[in-house]
Amino acid sequence: MTAPKNVLAVIAPHVGGRAAGAGLATLFPGEAEVTVVERTDENPEALRAAHVVITALAPVTAEHLAAAPELRLVQCASHGFDYVDVEAARDLAVPVCTIGSSGAEAQNVAEQTFALMLALAKQLVPAHNALVEADWALPRLQRSLTELSGKTLGIVGLGQIGREVARRAVAFDMSVVYAGRRRVPEETEARLGGARHVPLDELLRVSDYVSLHAPLTDDTRHLLDAPRLALLKPTAFVVNTARGALIDQDALADALEKGALAGAGLDVFDPEPPTPALRLLRAPNVVLSPHVGGVTRETLVRIALAAVQNVAGYLAGDPPRDIVSGPAPAR
Repeated sequence: MTAPKNVLAVIAPHVGGRAAGAGLATLFPGEAEVTVVERTDENPEALRAAHVVITALAPVTAEHLAAAPELRLVQCASHGFDYVDVEAARDLAVPVCTIGSSGAEAQNVAEQTFALMLALAKQLVPAHNALVEADWALPRLQRSLTELSGKTLGIVGLGQIGREVARRAVAFDMSVVYAGRRRVPEETEARLGGARHVPLDELLRVSDYVSLHAPLTDDTRHLLDAPRLALLKPTAFVVNTARGALIDQDALADALEKGALAGAGLDVFDPEPPTPALRLLRAPNVVLSPHVGGVTRETLVRIALAAVQNVAGYLAGDPPRDIVSGPAPAR
Protein backbone atom coordinates (compact mmCIF):
# COMPACT_ATOMS: atom_id res chain seq x y z
CA MET A 1 0.00 0.00 0.00
CA THR A 2 1.19 3.53 -0.73
CA ALA A 3 2.08 5.47 2.40
CA PRO A 4 -1.00 7.33 3.65
CA LYS A 5 -0.91 11.10 3.15
CA ASN A 6 -4.44 12.42 3.78
CA VAL A 7 -4.60 13.84 7.30
CA LEU A 8 -7.81 15.09 8.92
CA ALA A 9 -7.06 17.38 11.88
CA VAL A 10 -10.11 17.72 14.15
CA ILE A 11 -9.62 20.50 16.69
CA ALA A 12 -12.58 21.02 19.02
CA PRO A 13 -13.72 24.68 19.25
CA HIS A 14 -13.09 24.89 22.99
CA VAL A 15 -9.39 24.13 22.48
CA GLY A 16 -8.78 26.50 19.60
CA GLY A 17 -10.75 25.15 16.64
CA ARG A 18 -9.67 26.02 13.10
CA ALA A 19 -7.18 28.67 14.16
CA ALA A 20 -5.21 26.17 16.24
CA GLY A 21 -5.60 23.53 13.53
CA ALA A 22 -4.16 25.84 10.89
CA GLY A 23 -1.01 26.22 12.94
CA LEU A 24 -0.77 22.47 13.44
CA ALA A 25 -1.14 21.87 9.69
CA THR A 26 1.94 23.97 8.95
CA LEU A 27 4.08 21.50 10.91
CA PHE A 28 3.51 18.64 8.46
CA PRO A 29 5.88 17.75 5.63
CA GLY A 30 4.76 18.98 2.23
CA GLU A 31 3.56 15.60 0.94
CA ALA A 32 0.79 15.40 3.56
CA GLU A 33 -2.62 16.81 2.58
CA VAL A 34 -4.07 18.26 5.79
CA THR A 35 -7.73 19.21 6.18
CA VAL A 36 -8.70 21.10 9.35
CA VAL A 37 -12.20 20.82 10.83
CA GLU A 38 -13.83 21.34 14.23
CA ARG A 39 -16.08 18.24 14.15
CA THR A 40 -15.05 14.83 12.92
CA ASP A 41 -18.00 14.53 10.51
CA GLU A 42 -17.95 18.17 9.40
CA ASN A 43 -16.39 17.29 6.03
CA PRO A 44 -17.63 13.79 5.02
CA GLU A 45 -15.40 13.63 1.93
CA ALA A 46 -12.28 14.45 3.92
CA LEU A 47 -13.22 11.85 6.54
CA ARG A 48 -13.84 9.22 3.87
CA ALA A 49 -10.41 9.91 2.31
CA ALA A 50 -8.47 10.27 5.56
CA HIS A 51 -5.61 7.91 6.23
CA VAL A 52 -4.88 9.60 9.56
CA VAL A 53 -7.13 11.49 11.95
CA ILE A 54 -5.54 13.79 14.52
CA THR A 55 -8.04 14.77 17.18
CA ALA A 56 -7.71 17.38 19.91
CA LEU A 57 -10.54 16.55 22.34
CA ALA A 58 -13.03 16.08 19.47
CA PRO A 59 -15.05 12.84 19.66
CA VAL A 60 -14.17 10.07 17.21
CA THR A 61 -17.06 7.61 17.42
CA ALA A 62 -17.68 4.17 15.94
CA GLU A 63 -19.80 5.86 13.27
CA HIS A 64 -16.92 8.17 12.34
CA LEU A 65 -14.54 5.23 12.11
CA ALA A 66 -16.97 3.28 9.92
CA ALA A 67 -17.21 6.29 7.60
CA ALA A 68 -13.42 6.33 7.05
CA PRO A 69 -12.55 3.21 5.03
CA GLU A 70 -9.00 4.42 4.31
CA LEU A 71 -8.20 5.16 7.95
CA ARG A 72 -4.94 3.70 9.25
CA LEU A 73 -4.23 5.71 12.41
CA VAL A 74 -5.99 7.90 15.00
CA GLN A 75 -3.67 10.28 16.84
CA CYS A 76 -4.90 11.97 20.02
CA ALA A 77 -3.25 15.33 20.66
CA SER A 78 -3.36 14.65 24.39
CA HIS A 79 -2.40 12.14 27.06
CA GLY A 80 -6.07 11.13 27.36
CA PHE A 81 -7.99 9.08 24.82
CA ASP A 82 -11.48 8.75 26.34
CA TYR A 83 -13.08 10.76 23.51
CA VAL A 84 -12.17 8.07 20.95
CA ASP A 85 -14.11 4.79 20.68
CA VAL A 86 -11.05 2.65 21.28
CA GLU A 87 -12.98 -0.64 21.12
CA ALA A 88 -14.41 0.19 17.69
CA ALA A 89 -10.95 1.20 16.50
CA ARG A 90 -9.52 -2.07 17.79
CA ASP A 91 -12.21 -4.03 15.93
CA LEU A 92 -11.15 -2.25 12.73
CA ALA A 93 -7.43 -2.79 13.46
CA VAL A 94 -6.91 0.99 13.54
CA PRO A 95 -4.37 1.94 16.21
CA VAL A 96 -5.18 4.85 18.49
CA CYS A 97 -2.17 6.75 19.79
CA THR A 98 -1.63 9.41 22.44
CA ILE A 99 1.31 11.71 23.15
CA GLY A 100 1.89 9.98 26.49
CA SER A 101 5.62 9.32 26.26
CA SER A 102 6.35 12.88 25.10
CA GLY A 103 5.50 14.39 28.48
CA ALA A 104 4.26 17.45 26.59
CA GLU A 105 1.54 18.29 29.13
CA ALA A 106 3.29 17.11 32.28
CA GLN A 107 4.89 20.39 33.35
CA ASN A 108 1.79 22.54 33.08
CA VAL A 109 -0.65 20.00 34.52
CA ALA A 110 1.66 19.59 37.51
CA GLU A 111 1.82 23.36 37.93
CA GLN A 112 -1.97 23.63 37.67
CA THR A 113 -2.33 20.90 40.28
CA PHE A 114 -0.22 22.88 42.71
CA ALA A 115 -1.97 26.13 41.84
CA LEU A 116 -5.25 24.52 42.91
CA MET A 117 -3.71 22.96 46.04
CA LEU A 118 -2.21 26.27 47.12
CA ALA A 119 -5.42 28.17 46.39
CA LEU A 120 -7.29 25.75 48.63
CA ALA A 121 -4.71 25.77 51.41
CA LYS A 122 -4.45 29.57 51.45
CA GLN A 123 -8.17 30.26 50.76
CA LEU A 124 -7.18 32.55 47.89
CA VAL A 125 -10.55 32.71 46.15
CA PRO A 126 -12.69 33.63 49.18
CA ALA A 127 -9.94 35.99 50.39
CA HIS A 128 -9.85 37.80 47.05
CA ASN A 129 -13.64 37.98 46.76
CA ALA A 130 -13.96 39.34 50.30
CA LEU A 131 -11.40 42.09 49.76
CA VAL A 132 -13.09 43.16 46.53
CA GLU A 133 -16.24 43.63 48.62
CA ALA A 134 -14.31 45.67 51.24
CA ASP A 135 -14.49 42.75 53.69
CA TRP A 136 -11.32 42.20 55.77
CA ALA A 137 -11.94 38.45 56.03
CA LEU A 138 -8.83 37.44 57.99
CA PRO A 139 -10.63 36.61 61.26
CA ARG A 140 -13.15 34.45 59.42
CA LEU A 141 -10.66 32.70 57.13
CA GLN A 142 -7.84 32.20 59.64
CA ARG A 143 -9.16 28.92 61.02
CA SER A 144 -9.27 27.45 57.49
CA LEU A 145 -5.75 28.40 56.41
CA THR A 146 -3.25 25.56 56.26
CA GLU A 147 0.19 24.58 54.93
CA LEU A 148 1.32 21.99 52.41
CA SER A 149 4.50 21.27 54.37
CA GLY A 150 4.20 18.14 56.48
CA LYS A 151 1.06 16.95 54.73
CA THR A 152 0.56 13.70 52.81
CA LEU A 153 -0.20 13.90 49.10
CA GLY A 154 -1.91 10.88 47.57
CA ILE A 155 -1.36 10.60 43.84
CA VAL A 156 -3.69 8.34 41.87
CA GLY A 157 -1.72 7.41 38.76
CA LEU A 158 2.06 7.87 38.91
CA GLY A 159 2.71 8.29 35.20
CA GLN A 160 4.70 11.18 33.76
CA ILE A 161 2.30 13.82 35.05
CA GLY A 162 1.93 12.14 38.43
CA ARG A 163 5.71 12.02 38.80
CA GLU A 164 6.01 15.73 38.03
CA VAL A 165 3.43 16.39 40.73
CA ALA A 166 5.34 14.17 43.18
CA ARG A 167 8.59 16.01 42.39
CA ARG A 168 6.98 19.30 43.35
CA ALA A 169 5.46 17.76 46.47
CA VAL A 170 8.94 16.84 47.69
CA ALA A 171 10.01 20.46 47.21
CA PHE A 172 7.06 21.49 49.41
CA ASP A 173 8.14 19.05 52.14
CA MET A 174 5.18 16.74 51.61
CA SER A 175 5.10 12.96 51.97
CA VAL A 176 3.95 11.09 48.87
CA VAL A 177 1.87 7.93 48.59
CA TYR A 178 0.56 6.68 45.27
CA ALA A 179 -1.89 4.13 43.90
CA GLY A 180 -1.87 2.48 40.51
CA ARG A 181 -1.84 -0.83 38.74
CA ARG A 182 1.92 -1.22 39.07
CA ARG A 183 4.59 -0.16 41.50
CA VAL A 184 7.30 2.01 39.96
CA PRO A 185 10.98 1.03 40.37
CA GLU A 186 12.47 1.56 43.82
CA GLU A 187 14.95 4.10 42.46
CA THR A 188 12.04 6.17 41.13
CA GLU A 189 10.35 6.03 44.53
CA ALA A 190 13.60 7.15 46.15
CA ARG A 191 13.90 10.12 43.75
CA LEU A 192 10.36 11.10 44.72
CA GLY A 193 11.17 11.43 48.39
CA GLY A 194 10.51 7.81 49.30
CA ALA A 195 7.07 7.64 47.68
CA ARG A 196 5.10 4.58 48.82
CA HIS A 197 2.81 2.42 46.68
CA VAL A 198 -0.41 1.65 48.58
CA PRO A 199 -3.91 0.36 47.75
CA LEU A 200 -6.33 3.10 46.69
CA ASP A 201 -8.52 2.82 49.78
CA GLU A 202 -5.51 3.20 52.08
CA LEU A 203 -4.33 6.20 50.06
CA LEU A 204 -7.70 7.86 50.59
CA ARG A 205 -7.62 7.21 54.33
CA VAL A 206 -4.15 8.65 54.96
CA SER A 207 -3.94 11.56 52.48
CA ASP A 208 -4.43 15.23 53.25
CA TYR A 209 -4.57 15.98 49.52
CA VAL A 210 -5.64 13.54 46.81
CA SER A 211 -4.64 14.37 43.24
CA LEU A 212 -6.00 12.39 40.28
CA HIS A 213 -3.77 11.61 37.29
CA ALA A 214 -5.29 8.39 35.93
CA PRO A 215 -6.71 7.92 32.41
CA LEU A 216 -10.46 7.67 32.04
CA THR A 217 -11.49 4.10 31.19
CA ASP A 218 -14.44 1.88 32.03
CA ASP A 219 -12.53 0.78 35.12
CA THR A 220 -11.73 4.30 36.35
CA ARG A 221 -15.03 6.05 35.62
CA HIS A 222 -16.36 7.33 38.97
CA LEU A 223 -13.26 5.96 40.65
CA LEU A 224 -14.05 8.34 43.48
CA ASP A 225 -17.67 7.51 44.20
CA ALA A 226 -19.63 8.14 47.41
CA PRO A 227 -18.20 5.15 49.36
CA ARG A 228 -14.62 6.07 48.45
CA LEU A 229 -15.12 9.77 49.15
CA ALA A 230 -16.39 8.73 52.58
CA LEU A 231 -12.93 7.23 53.31
CA LEU A 232 -11.31 10.67 53.17
CA LYS A 233 -10.59 12.75 56.26
CA PRO A 234 -12.98 15.68 56.75
CA THR A 235 -9.86 17.89 56.55
CA ALA A 236 -8.79 16.45 53.16
CA PHE A 237 -8.86 18.16 49.78
CA VAL A 238 -9.49 16.53 46.38
CA VAL A 239 -7.80 17.88 43.24
CA ASN A 240 -8.66 16.70 39.73
CA THR A 241 -6.69 17.83 36.68
CA ALA A 242 -7.16 14.58 34.72
CA ARG A 243 -10.74 13.82 33.59
CA GLY A 244 -13.99 14.98 35.16
CA ALA A 245 -15.66 11.58 35.09
CA LEU A 246 -13.04 10.09 37.40
CA ILE A 247 -15.20 11.54 40.17
CA ASP A 248 -18.92 11.08 40.79
CA GLN A 249 -19.63 14.81 40.69
CA ASP A 250 -22.91 14.59 42.61
CA ALA A 251 -21.24 12.53 45.33
CA LEU A 252 -18.46 15.11 45.59
CA ALA A 253 -21.01 17.92 45.83
CA ASP A 254 -22.80 16.00 48.58
CA ALA A 255 -19.58 15.60 50.56
CA LEU A 256 -18.69 19.28 50.22
CA GLU A 257 -22.18 20.47 51.13
CA LYS A 258 -22.21 18.26 54.23
CA GLY A 259 -18.75 19.40 55.33
CA ALA A 260 -17.39 15.86 54.97
CA LEU A 261 -14.47 17.27 52.92
CA ALA A 262 -12.44 20.44 53.36
CA GLY A 263 -12.54 21.39 49.68
CA ALA A 264 -11.91 20.50 46.05
CA GLY A 265 -9.87 21.95 43.19
CA LEU A 266 -11.19 21.02 39.76
CA ASP A 267 -9.81 21.76 36.31
CA VAL A 268 -11.92 19.13 34.52
CA PHE A 269 -15.62 18.35 34.36
CA ASP A 270 -18.11 15.88 32.93
CA PRO A 271 -19.26 17.09 30.44
CA GLU A 272 -17.12 19.97 29.25
CA PRO A 273 -17.99 22.77 29.33
CA PRO A 274 -20.09 22.02 32.44
CA THR A 275 -23.79 22.76 32.39
CA PRO A 276 -25.17 25.53 34.65
CA ALA A 277 -26.95 22.79 36.62
CA LEU A 278 -23.65 21.34 37.89
CA ARG A 279 -23.87 21.52 41.68
CA LEU A 280 -20.11 21.84 42.05
CA LEU A 281 -20.32 25.33 40.57
CA ARG A 282 -22.07 26.41 43.78
CA ALA A 283 -20.54 23.98 46.31
CA PRO A 284 -18.62 25.40 49.27
CA ASN A 285 -14.84 25.76 49.17
CA VAL A 286 -14.19 24.81 45.58
CA VAL A 287 -11.61 26.31 43.24
CA LEU A 288 -12.51 25.84 39.58
CA SER A 289 -10.65 26.40 36.31
CA PRO A 290 -11.78 25.66 32.73
CA HIS A 291 -9.43 22.78 31.79
CA VAL A 292 -6.45 25.09 31.53
CA GLY A 293 -3.97 22.40 32.59
CA GLY A 294 -2.07 21.56 29.41
CA VAL A 295 -2.93 24.66 27.38
CA THR A 296 -0.20 27.19 28.06
CA ARG A 297 1.51 28.67 25.02
CA GLU A 298 4.53 26.46 25.66
CA THR A 299 2.49 23.31 26.22
CA LEU A 300 0.40 23.72 23.08
CA VAL A 301 3.56 23.87 20.99
CA ARG A 302 4.90 20.69 22.61
CA ILE A 303 1.57 18.88 22.15
CA ALA A 304 1.32 19.82 18.47
CA LEU A 305 4.90 18.80 17.80
CA ALA A 306 4.49 15.47 19.59
CA ALA A 307 1.32 14.60 17.68
CA VAL A 308 2.71 15.67 14.31
CA GLN A 309 6.03 13.89 14.85
CA ASN A 310 4.27 10.61 15.63
CA VAL A 311 2.05 10.90 12.56
CA ALA A 312 4.86 12.10 10.28
CA GLY A 313 6.99 9.18 11.42
CA TYR A 314 4.17 6.79 10.59
CA LEU A 315 3.76 8.37 7.17
CA ALA A 316 7.47 7.77 6.62
CA GLY A 317 7.21 4.11 7.62
CA ASP A 318 8.13 4.20 11.30
CA PRO A 319 6.03 2.33 13.89
CA PRO A 320 3.76 4.73 15.80
CA ARG A 321 4.36 5.37 19.51
CA ASP A 322 1.99 5.31 22.49
CA ILE A 323 -0.61 2.97 21.01
CA VAL A 324 -3.54 2.42 23.37
CA SER A 325 -5.76 0.25 21.14
CA GLY A 326 -3.63 -2.44 19.56
CA PRO A 327 -0.89 -2.97 16.97
CA ALA A 328 -0.55 -0.87 13.86
CA PRO A 329 -1.57 -2.70 10.68
CA ALA A 330 1.01 -3.84 8.15
CA ARG A 331 1.23 -1.39 5.26
